[in-house]
Amino acid sequence: MSFGFNKLLKKILPKRLFYRALIIVAAPIIILQVTISIVFFDSIWIKANKGMTRSLVSEIKTLFDVYRSDNKENIQFLTNSYKKNFDFVINIKKNEKLPITKSDRRFSPMDRSLRREMKQIFGQNYWFDTVTYIDLVDLRIKSDDRIIQIFFSKDKIAPSSVRIFVMWLTVPSLLLIFIALIFLKNQTRPIINLSKAAKKFGKGESIENLRPSGALEIREATYEFDRMMKRINRHLTQRSEMLSGISHDLRTPLTRLKLQLALLEKKDTAIKMAGDIDEMERMLNDYLQYAKSQTEEKSVKFSLTSTITNLLKKYDTNKYEFSSNQDLKFYGRENLIKRCILNILENGLTYGNKIFVDLKKSMNNLVITIEDDGPGVDRSEYSNVFRPFYRVDKSRGLNKSGVGLGLSVAQDIVKSHGGNISLSESKHKGLLVKISLPF
Repeated sequence: MSFGFNKLLKKILPKRLFYRALIIVAAPIIILQVTISIVFFDSIWIKANKGMTRSLVSEIKTLFDVYRSDNKENIQFLTNSYKKNFDFVINIKKNEKLPITKSDRRFSPMDRSLRREMKQIFGQNYWFDTVTYIDLVDLRIKSDDRIIQIFFSKDKIAPSSVRIFVMWLTVPSLLLIFIALIFLKNQTRPIINLSKAAKKFGKGESIENLRPSGALEIREATYEFDRMMKRINRHLTQRSEMLSGISHDLRTPLTRLKLQLALLEKKDTAIKMAGDIDEMERMLNDYLQYAKSQTEEKSVKFSLTSTITNLLKKYDTNKYEFSSNQDLKFYGRENLIKRCILNILENGLTYGNKIFVDLKKSMNNLVITIEDDGPGVDRSEYSNVFRPFYRVDKSRGLNKSGVGLGLSVAQDIVKSHGGNISLSESKHKGLLVKISLPF
């Protein structure tokens, strides 16, 4: 029971912190004002209205009794007194009938109270109208063949302070909620900025001018995040510099070895050793490419459709098929995305005769699928092929070039953009690589 109620609340309540905090602030104010309004109208306004109406009806009953006595002197005296002291306008109409009520305002407190008091004394021999005139009530009472028409002010049966009370009740509440909106906006803005910074850093983008602001706890969280980000960037920079040094140091002895092999008299041995050196150099280059895949590059907005089209132009048109129904834009590091897609294209054409590329847009992602008609990869190896320097011996063969870094580099690039890469079996019996990039 409680689990179902909690699940219902999660669906109804807003997801954002700003709106949840607004409910926490505004809900008590609204509930308090509604409670005060109900108590006021029930215990004060309605009772005051009822007392004023009962007093007015008693005055009208006195006037009605005098009119029925047919004492002209009393009638004239009382009429003049009511006009002078109570601001009544009294008319006597003969040979007329009571009007037919066009609308009955059952939910009007003033109409309901007047109707209740008049019915107790005059039964059904009355009619009144509180709508036609703004400040006056038209009341008519039937007496034999005459109609006694009385006009009186609405203030006699409705307290005039109600509108002022409603104004003082609503205006301060709206003012308090407005002030709460301003403060909540200022308090939630640092959290939103920190969230955006974490999202950008997760995609490998550079973050500038991250200033701690807001409450003390949010400032501390922002400060610690900034320190963590700088430590990670420092580590990546040190790794890149170290690998650049290794690359520079290893290329020199490899070049000397090549020169020495060229001078050897045993050509067969020299050719074999040169092949090993070439493989070592290729492995070194691939490793450097893998290690530098996280190097800093400015994110820009570019056409992913045009990027894939330009990469495919270097291949024979008979070796690929590309389908995309629109020009899709993506915000990221263009060169890294190119390297990622190129690695997968090269991998597909290395082990297959033809590749099939598709680009489409889902609800929150751009999805790239690249299929080939090669031998494929066993399902048990899907997680292993993303490991650095891992090569599948059975299905993709050791006789092919490469040191097993293509998919590793591709996975690093995709994940650095907050995306996901997965493998499955292609409908062409080869391998299907699916890349999802958030936009």
